[in-house]
Amino acid sequence: MQVPAPFEYERATSVDDAIGLLGRLGDEARLIAGGHSLLPMMKLRLATPEYLIDINDLHDELGYIRFTDDDVRIGALTRHCELLANEPLFEAFPIFRDAEKVIADPVVRNRGTLGGSLCQADPSEDLSSVCTTLNASCVIRGADGERVVTMEEFHRGPYETAVEQNEMLTEVRIPIRAGGSSAYEKVERRAGDWAVVAAGAALWLADGVVADARVGLAAVGANTTGIPAISEALRGRPPTEDAWTRAGEIAAQACEPVTDGRGTVEYKRHLADELTRRALRRSARRLGIDATAGAGT
Repeated sequence: MQVPAPFEYERATSVDDAIGLLGRLGDEARLIAGGHSLLPMMKLRLATPEYLIDINDLHDELGYIRFTDDDVRIGALTRHCELLANEPLFEAFPIFRDAEKVIADPVVRNRGTLGGSLCQADPSEDLSSVCTTLNASCVIRGADGERVVTMEEFHRGPYETAVEQNEMLTEVRIPIRAGGSSAYEKVERRAGDWAVVAAGAALWLADGVVADARVGLAAVGANTTGIPAISEALRGRPPTEDAWTRAGEIAAQACEPVTDGRGTVEYKRHLADELTRRALRRSARRLGIDATAGAGT
């Protein structure tokens, strides 16, 4: 049986208390909420923190989904099952429900959190792709106050984020824009597995053309990948299959997959192409545009 190395346990009573504990306990302290990423790493001795700071009691403080006139604000301790069940969130950003349906299993979704998913910074992680697609920003709080960073700034590399040792992610903010919809497509080896490749897409239409579009890929590079070239290529174009084909070609060229047990480089580039087209196509259909009846999923 694989067991973690010995560690000390603390239970935070507030966000300020958690930040204070991080500052006092130093570099060997880690926060834990759902624990579905950290605990397996501890059992394999890939992570050996001396202290675990349990933040589950902070759910009342950080487990929320709030709408303002300009954005949706989601607390870092909002659980996957809460994201999946929230109807206003689905209406504004259907990509969340698309992604949550294919994340792990009910046990993980009942305990795992948005903040835990983003802070793990796994290049194959679904919600990192979702937040990249939606141009989200992350609120990081420390002893000296709060700062807000973009998703591009938040993820610095595999398993590395902009959150410093004495800080914690407290909130994710997603801008609300009129005339838009979104979708998520994923290929996995078995239900609930990490992605072989996944693609999120967000699309905004105005006057019959694409006003803006964003695509975020997962599992095809060192980081969750946003592709500005797709946005540039689609702006001002009609929402047609030709546009989705061009976006898929750019996605395949822009990503940097590696051959591993989930597939070859060539196969993953093919999936990046195909899933980008499908996600854009589904986003368009949610806006009442069906360029090719019966195509895609």
